[in-house]
Amino acid sequence: MDSGPNNRSREELEKARAAYDASQIQILEGLEAVRRRPSMYIGSTGPRGLHQLVYEVVDNSVDEALAGFCTEINVIIREDGSMSVVDNGRGIPVGIHPKVGRPAVEVALTMLHAGGKFGGEGYKVSGGLHGVGVSVVNALSVWLEVEVKQEGALWFQRYERGKPVTDLINKGPATGTGTTITFFPDAEVFEDISFDYDTIAQRLRELAFLNAGLAISFDDHRNGNSVAFRYDGGIKSFVEHLSKNKDVLHSPPIYFKDEREGAWVEIALQYNDGYIENIYSFANNIHTHEGGTHETGFKTALTRVINDYARKAGLIKGAEENLSGDDVREGLVAIINVRLTNPQFEGQTKTKLGNSEMAGLVNSVVGEGLATFLEENPAVGRKVVEKSVTAARAREAARKARELTRRKSALEITALPGKLTDCSVRDPALAELFIVEGDSAGGSAKQGRDRRFQAILPLRGKIINVEKARMDKILAHEEVRTLITAVGTGISDEFDLDKARYHKIIIMTDADVDGAHIRTLLLTFFFRYMPKLLEAGYVYAAQPPLYLVKKGKTEKYLYSDAELEKYLGEIGRSGIAVQRYKGLGEMNYEQLADTTMDQNNRTLLQVNVEDAIAADEIFTILMGDKVEPRRDFIERHAHEVKNLDTIG
Repeated sequence: MDSGPNNRSREELEKARAAYDASQIQILEGLEAVRRRPSMYIGSTGPRGLHQLVYEVVDNSVDEALAGFCTEINVIIREDGSMSVVDNGRGIPVGIHPKVGRPAVEVALTMLHAGGKFGGEGYKVSGGLHGVGVSVVNALSVWLEVEVKQEGALWFQRYERGKPVTDLINKGPATGTGTTITFFPDAEVFEDISFDYDTIAQRLRELAFLNAGLAISFDDHRNGNSVAFRYDGGIKSFVEHLSKNKDVLHSPPIYFKDEREGAWVEIALQYNDGYIENIYSFANNIHTHEGGTHETGFKTALTRVINDYARKAGLIKGAEENLSGDDVREGLVAIINVRLTNPQFEGQTKTKLGNSEMAGLVNSVVGEGLATFLEENPAVGRKVVEKSVTAARAREAARKARELTRRKSALEITALPGKLTDCSVRDPALAELFIVEGDSAGGSAKQGRDRRFQAILPLRGKIINVEKARMDKILAHEEVRTLITAVGTGISDEFDLDKARYHKIIIMTDADVDGAHIRTLLLTFFFRYMPKLLEAGYVYAAQPPLYLVKKGKTEKYLYSDAELEKYLGEIGRSGIAVQRYKGLGEMNYEQLADTTMDQNNRTLLQVNVEDAIAADEIFTILMGDKVEPRRDFIERHAHEVKNLDTIG
């Protein structure tokens, strides 16, 4: 039988069930600070913070699944825009809390750091925002209603902006157990209170992968969208999903797990013939974006085991250098999933696991599991080692190419035609770099810029598609080397954000198919080799106008078809001239400066990566080798296209 925290013995379950009562809800402090400084608790008051509310409630239900009591979770966006999360767990305790004389469910929903996760037998492992989750959701909602099925009855209570407005009411008999929480986010707190279906669906699918056999359904009553997730293969299915648009070297994924010292570790990994490394780590269902000790243990063991195997098999000779970590991780897709009783996360948003014991624990589990697999599957072992050896040769070639980007002379490119025209300011926080498509637009941009703080880098043609090339080929591409040098940070493991020469890197391309392709190529490069630029918010896309409308002496620039239609409806259609811009080169430098470069008039879109896993999937589809997924993607999203240039 599988071991793990969601496969506890009958005795353990009964003990936990009995222990999970009102006395398990422990109180640390009240809620006022949450409404005063919401970003301290949910990260932001933008879309990320809004959706964090959903995840906090869902995480409570998932914790019930980890404890062995919940098998189904239903998430619903109601027609009025409110959100419901329904589970069939034990139900939040409704008994009177011994310390405050109020129902335990009310304590959990109205007091910060009150819950069943601060010691006791309520939960062995849990996620959420340090246990503040559900009370923070309550505090940041216009209203919240909780229904609990427990002890043969249905219990109900309503709150408004974190304060109870009814007592806990017994609404009559009910069968089964579980909790339903429905809340409406507060527009006084959030910039936008409209939930995004795709964003939530992505997270729910991730949770279903991480919790094998847990059924999670998601319904959007606003538009009828609906999806259901259940993966009995767990993280093996997760890896297969991430690899579905790649050509894999072996199938099925390599998988092993173990439970030691009160912690549970499972690993799934699969190699493909590509060059990108995709390792995603999780601790108690929380995606640890910045890695941590569990990821360090995995990487250390992977490098050691593959080198040991390669030498035993004679694939690396005695005098030859060992393979590096980068070599053995080329083309790797891996999921590291750990669960532990007392996780130590670095930072409020829990993006890095800090438990020192997990490095050795994961190292040991991976070392034993992978070594056994390779011994039993020599054909797979040979494929992996041969790919890693090829990667090592390419790494040496890339090292030589990288040296070119480090030379001081490489910065002396300002006088070269079609290369960097730098700005005079030396404070990166004030400096902007415009990456411009072609010499024609580059010339206009140079004339129209503010030379004090705006630098111009015209690209000659399209940069190499980094999704289909190894590092040595990428660095052999002159435009890529120039771009790396201009940005100043270096790439991959040598990347240093503090060396960024500009804190605004603005991609400015034509509003046509070629321009969109160049923008995608550049974003793929930044995402794969300078992801921290995106995380820091340094990358932007310029929004040049699509139209110039003239009526008499009046001129107006418009940036979308919707704006054009609205404006024409306001001024009428007689006596007007409409010019459609397809390229930046069609504008003179004054027009380009006024509409697209002037800080007072321009519109910039900041490029953020809210979900690295989803972004990886999209870049693989759009820029990878396989045609079929790209065709499916285009067919699925064709109805969203607003402007499509025709050729011929």
